[in-house]
Parts: sequence; structure tokens; C-alpha cells
Amino acid sequence: MRLATRGSDLALAQARLARLALGSVHPDLAVELLEVHTRGDELRDVSLETVEGRGFFTDALERSLSQGLAELAVHSLKDLPTELPPQFELGAVLPREDPRDVVVSRHGGFFDLPSGACVGTDSARRRSQLALHRPDLAFAPVRGNVPTRLRKLDAGEYDALVLAAAGLRRLGLEERLAHPLEPELCLPAPGQGAIALEGIARGEWVEVARAASHRPTEVAVTAERSCLAALGGGCQTATGALARVEGDLVVLAAVMVSAGRALRVEVEGSAADPVACGHVAARRLLSLAGA
Repeated sequence: MRLATRGSDLALAQARLARLALGSVHPDLAVELLEVHTRGDELRDVSLETVEGRGFFTDALERSLSQGLAELAVHSLKDLPTELPPQFELGAVLPREDPRDVVVSRHGGFFDLPSGACVGTDSARRRSQLALHRPDLAFAPVRGNVPTRLRKLDAGEYDALVLAAAGLRRLGLEERLAHPLEPELCLPAPGQGAIALEGIARGEWVEVARAASHRPTEVAVTAERSCLAALGGGCQTATGALARVEGDLVVLAAVMVSAGRALRVEVEGSAADPVACGHVAARRLLSLAGA
């Protein structure tokens, strides 16, 4: 089978993990990687806030499925919209890597940054949550893949970066992971750290992929994405969510409602119905927000 993937170092690392996961449940299955170039890869000087959630990183991969060029596509789940086009569906969600964000800086951790330090991030979610704790910092957009961003940091263009821990681990950059941000400080994006396999809805390859799905991860990210969907948000909305399965399902969610004001809730529910649990979290946030 052919597995469509973006061509960045991180995307290829994730595609290789997907190939291993498929091979572990289908040992006779030969998986070939098909590199696909997306509009998001080409528009390197455009802020992610203006492109993510509009198909810039997914449309070309989905087109490879609909045209029969690939049987499955591999995605960072946090980049996928909460509602897929009806002709596609998720076949599998692979075991999750560390979902936290991490501060990468030569100054130390987040609270060690000097006043006025320039922090590179394209994420409204990260910027909004972190500015609550450090309004004295300057946040600036940063584009490029992970190695490019790190080169900009090392060249002195930024004092710090905020990146996903999962991406650094998958690229073998564990030495950059010294300062993770705990969920109490900055909740990650819904689905962050999870790899998803997408295919043609009700197709045979979706069923092939399903055997590789990791149920605890699938339950957790379903709750997170359901919360985001119920809030009417996309992947650039300043909304964070993180769920965990500990017998029951626990969902932490936060949304920025105005400059300097964030709402947070913690919801417990049944792991048998993660969609309902995510919706409860969203309703509580909306109730707190009022008008």
C-alpha cells in the first residue's frame, strides 16, 4: 500500500512510525511512502494563523487519496480539522507521544526568560496562555520546519521558541527538551502528539488501518477534538485541551475569551463516550463565558 505524507523531516519521521505500526499488525503488508507537496509547504513566509485549518497542509494529501495515488494519508492529528470532508474518515490514531509544549531557550525555562524577551510562536493558543503568566514578553511569528526554527533561535533571531515536545522527540532532538510546559501553565492543542491515518470513508484501507489504532489515545483525542468542535473552533483557535484515560476519562480544556482572560474547566466522564465528555467540557466553558 502507498502512504501519503508531507516531505518535511518531521512528516517523514511520522510516516515511518506509521509504517512500523501498520507492519506490526499486518506483517505481510508492504508500505511505500509517497511524498506530497502541500500549499502550506510552499507558502513559507505566510503566518500559520492565516493558513492552518483551511486545508493548506491536508488538501494535497486528501487529493492523493481521492485520485487513487495513495491508500492512506498520515497526518499530525492537531492539523486536521474537526470535521473531515464526507468522503474521508480516520482509520487509526497511533500511540501518542508527549503532548506537551516545550520552551527552547538559551536562557533556561519559561520563567527564566528576561523581561522583553522575544518568543517565537505562530500559535494563538500558546501566545494567549503564556502571556497570562508573562505579559512582559514579546511574542513574534516564526515560520519554517523545526530544524529551520531552531537555526533561527541559535542565530539570535529569537530568545526562545515554543515547540511541540512530540516533534522534537521524533526528530531525535531530546537535548532540546529541558523545559516542558505543564498543562497547568499551557494546555496543548487538541490532538497534539498523535499521528492519524486517514482514508476513503468506508473503504477497505480504513479497515486495514483500524487494527493499528491505539484505543486510549483514540478516546483521549476524540474528547479533545469534540470539545473544540462544540466550541466552533479550528486548529488556530486559542483553545487548549488535554484528556487522559484513568479508568474514567478526564478532560482539561481552556479557551481565551479576551485579552488577559482565560477560562479553564476539568470534566470527568465515561471513556465509553468521549464525544459526550468533550461536549460537556465545551458547554461548561460556554456557560462560564456567558455572552
